[in-house]
Amino acid sequence: MEQRMRAWSIIVAAGRGERLLDATGGVSKQFLEWRGEPLYMAFARTLACCARMSGVVFVFPAEVLAAEEARLRLLAKDLGLEWRCAAGGARRQDSVRNGLAVLPRDCDFVLVHDAARPFASAVLVNRVLDALAAGAAGVIPGVPLTDTVKKVRDGIVELTLDREKLSAVQTPQGFAADALVRAHRRAVSDGVTVTDDAALLEWYGATVRVVAGETANIKITRAEDLAMLKEERLPVFRTGFGYDVHAYIDPDEARARPLVLGGVPVPEGKFAVRAHSDGDVLLHALMDALLGCVGGGDIGKLFPNRDPALDNVSSAALLAEVLSLVRGKGFAPAYADLTIIAQKPAIAPHREAIRANVARLMDLPVGVVNLKATTEEGLGFTGSLEGLKAVALVGGTLRA
Repeated sequence: MEQRMRAWSIIVAAGRGERLLDATGGVSKQFLEWRGEPLYMAFARTLACCARMSGVVFVFPAEVLAAEEARLRLLAKDLGLEWRCAAGGARRQDSVRNGLAVLPRDCDFVLVHDAARPFASAVLVNRVLDALAAGAAGVIPGVPLTDTVKKVRDGIVELTLDREKLSAVQTPQGFAADALVRAHRRAVSDGVTVTDDAALLEWYGATVRVVAGETANIKITRAEDLAMLKEERLPVFRTGFGYDVHAYIDPDEARARPLVLGGVPVPEGKFAVRAHSDGDVLLHALMDALLGCVGGGDIGKLFPNRDPALDNVSSAALLAEVLSLVRGKGFAPAYADLTIIAQKPAIAPHREAIRANVARLMDLPVGVVNLKATTEEGLGFTGSLEGLKAVALVGGTLRA
């Protein structure tokens, strides 16, 4: 049966949410913006992560149906689910019935969900679908009560209820589609009004199974609930990789630059590199790594080698500009792991000076700047003393 399952969902977004209108400035809660989209799209995105879901019906107030359908043509382009719209009714029960009326004929199972519960997970959806696939006519998520519940009349306690036998019910509620359609039709003829769809099946004697709900699956109901839609933007960790190479040339040639690594002159062996700037291969790799952390391209784009203003410019000065740029985009460097690859000169005598200077330039403790040096065993262009290269890995946090 599960392989042939064709499941749709109805997202009920037709209410007014009277209790929240003052707090939302008159906007019905299902149309509040969350993650750049109206709240009703949150569960649709969750459904799109569930392979067994085929489509979704959005139920909107009749007066905004055309406008929301037009908006969905843009929002749902990448949804990956078939979708349809229906007009809401006077009661939630009527809205669900209208949604059922536009389901495809081959729909086996239907989930009914309140748009004001944006936090329901794909795990919960699949839990409901599993129970339906196992043969249940109706399935509801429930969570145990933690508070004692009392039956009260006119301010007087009549009865303390056994909370072990009680459950707080959530959506999505799942149903065999034909069973729910029949129950709604009978409710119309019998004049039955209920607060959720499972109650209709119960009214007409069907068995409704309870599966574990989620404490995070909260319904936006009160003004204080709106705070849950204001997500704190936590910093994310980013890494960037940089690579650069420079050729050795005769120190007397034009555009020859004395060897500088990490802003530290390395006069040993009197090596020189061909470069437009000062040719600091290590800082160039470091700058590219930093730009990689913010999607900032590379130093060739930022500092063109044909710009006469950059002739023999200090790479330390360029690094200061790059650091200002990435910090302006919210990136805070936390460490740098650097490697110089050169047959000659020997880097060991200069290692700690280079490391300390890079830490100073980056305004980081020396302990979070690592510097390694290696040869390539006489192989390649570095082994034949045609040049040297450097690679850099930078990590840090990015706050949007």
